[in-house]
Amino acid sequence: MYAHIRRNPRFAELVAKRTRFATILSIVVLAIFYGFVLLVAFAPELIAKRLSEGSNLTFGVAVGLFQFVFFWVLTLIYVRRANGEFDDINNEIVRAAWKEEK
Repeated sequence: MYAHIRRNPRFAELVAKRTRFATILSIVVLAIFYGFVLLVAFAPELIAKRLSEGSNLTFGVAVGLFQFVFFWVLTLIYVRRANGEFDDINNEIVRAAWKEEK
């Protein structure tokens, strides 16, 4: 069964698509996260700026909260694509392997 799956050209396509998508999302997450860390390290005066006069909310806190929301959105994007396109291709591959096995 596994040999049939590995020989299927759609399996190679699925692996390539998932790897490319996960790599892109990982790069985005790492860039945002480490960008914030670098901002804290090299521009503390920017991080400490208040968003408005008399506000207790600083730019750093706002960006930190934005990161949490952004990462949740990226997770939602990945889950939707994984449960949609990737699962459809996976089901197609498994059905084809079952047909070949019989």
